[in-house]
Amino acid sequence: MQGSCLCGAIRFTVNAAPQGVSCCHCRQCRKQSGHVWASAYVSVEDLAIKGEPKWFKSSEKGQRGFCGACGSFLFWRHNDDDHISFSMGSLDEPTGLRLEKHIFTASKGDYYDIADGKPQS
Repeated sequence: MQGSCLCGAIRFTVNAAPQGVSCCHCRQCRKQSGHVWASAYVSVEDLAIKGEPKWFKSSEKGQRGFCGACGSFLFWRHNDDDHISFSMGSLDEPTGLRLEKHIFTASKGDYYDIADGKPQS
C-alpha cells in the first residue's frame, strides 16, 4: 500500500496491515484537514517515508506530519507510542480498507451528523 502528498514530494509505503481505520472529529483534525481526518495506523517500523515531512507539535501529547511544499496533512504520532497514523485520503487506490469507527465525536462540528452506524467514541 502506498500514499503521497498532493505534490508528490512526500511518498510512503505501508508494509503491514493497517489497523484502526477511523474518522477523527476532534477540533485539531477538523481545523487542519478542513473537516474530519480519516486515518489508520501501523508500527513506526512498518511505514517507510521518502521525503522530509515537516512536524508540528500540536499538543503536549503528539505531533502532526505534513508536506512543507503543498501542505498535505499526512501523519499523526503520539509522543509515547510506537505506531504512527497516516491519512487515508493520501493512499493510492484501491486500498481494500473500510471505515471501522468514529473517534472524538463529542467535539465534532455542529454542521453535520454521523449517520453511518459505525461505532462512535
